[in-house]
Amino acid sequence: MHGAGRVGRVAPVLALLAVVLGPVPVVLAADVEFGEPSTSATFGEEIEFVQPIELAEPASRIELRLTFPDALGPQVVELPAPSGTGTQTLRYSFVFAEGGHLLPNTRINASWRIYGDETDVNGTDGPPVSLTYVDDRVDWKTLSGDLVRVHWYEGNAAFGRRALDIGEAAVRDTAELLGVTEEDPVDFFIYAEQDRFYDALGPGTRENVGGQANAGIRTLFGLITPAEIDDQWVGIVIPHELVHLVFDTAVDNPYHFPPRWLNEGLAVYLSQGYEAGDRSAVEAAARDGSIIPLDGLSGQFPTTRDRFFLAYAESVAAVDYLIRAHGRDALIELIRSYAEGRTDDEAFRDALGIDVTAFGAAWLDELDATPPQRYGPQPAPVGPQPAGWQGGAPTSGPGAPILSPGPAATPGSPVSGSEDGPGAVVVLVVVAVVVLGAGALLVRRRRLDSHG
Repeated sequence: MHGAGRVGRVAPVLALLAVVLGPVPVVLAADVEFGEPSTSATFGEEIEFVQPIELAEPASRIELRLTFPDALGPQVVELPAPSGTGTQTLRYSFVFAEGGHLLPNTRINASWRIYGDETDVNGTDGPPVSLTYVDDRVDWKTLSGDLVRVHWYEGNAAFGRRALDIGEAAVRDTAELLGVTEEDPVDFFIYAEQDRFYDALGPGTRENVGGQANAGIRTLFGLITPAEIDDQWVGIVIPHELVHLVFDTAVDNPYHFPPRWLNEGLAVYLSQGYEAGDRSAVEAAARDGSIIPLDGLSGQFPTTRDRFFLAYAESVAAVDYLIRAHGRDALIELIRSYAEGRTDDEAFRDALGIDVTAFGAAWLDELDATPPQRYGPQPAPVGPQPAGWQGGAPTSGPGAPILSPGPAATPGSPVSGSEDGPGAVVVLVVVAVVVLGAGALLVRRRRLDSHG
């Protein structure tokens, strides 16, 4: 009974809306047939996407939608619509010489979207096509393990086996420590020449980089010649970079990444420990006042050579202190908690009982280091002051006066309303606001009337 009553009251309202709004327009999709898409790439030169189509009606708009690893959504490239109908071929080329870089082993998923006339707001999607961008300048050899695939082009099978064994052990041990499961293999590309290595990593790569891991494509790039495979540093740089990939698995979330010092510090700690050279550098910086506070190492590290290496030394020093002061289990709990999207302070409080600022202060205190002078945004200088100004800076808080009283004012007495006093200023400001407001309303009224 109650339901019938509600329907009876709603029906007239719906009918009225239909009269006011008119009929709902029908959205027509593009009348198109898609052929088989294709894509090709030449390393360092261009990537081309091709889509044959058959148009029964002219298209109003064309989009190419490119999805890259770890992206929140597709990158949309809008292209001119082809003229006319019938058989057409859509093409788009990304030319590297015009700017931009893409790491080898990056997989791109692409699809075309075609819009019919102007009423088509959704478009019609064509079939997807994928491409893995590869460095085809050399003939790669490949050796696969349970967790790592090694690719190299200079050196014998023993070279590849040595690199694979180091990589497998690093991923397995770090995953076990952090309590994560690595399912997808990690690709490890070993370059033998510096020029090719830096061409692969791109123009922004620092000159002192010998290895780089990219979690988005689960790929490690290393610069190792066959003669160096048994060198001690090789047994450090490979685990160091692979620790980053496992660390990313442990903290993966769409909201917030941990401070860089924690990431780099763990990689150094697990691959080589807190060595004497790093310890000496940190202690010297603490003595001479050049220490970098941890909040200065939460993002990119310094670019100068000495400060760059000091940043790594401080990172492992902070991780070493964290373990000694709070235990290894607390370190693991801290790292794993980031997967829940926590802020730095939330993660540190839950795992260590103190926030990240207090942890950084405790670390500096143990080093007996005086925090250095901070540089950055400073308070604005005092501006010009009116003649006769006698007050200091306004007091803070709600209701604080904007102007201080003139010389004749005394506490508790009314402020003079003379034309030279603050009272006159206040009155003028109020009048100006009222006049401007009335003018704005009048203008708006006239605009509304002109459209009525």
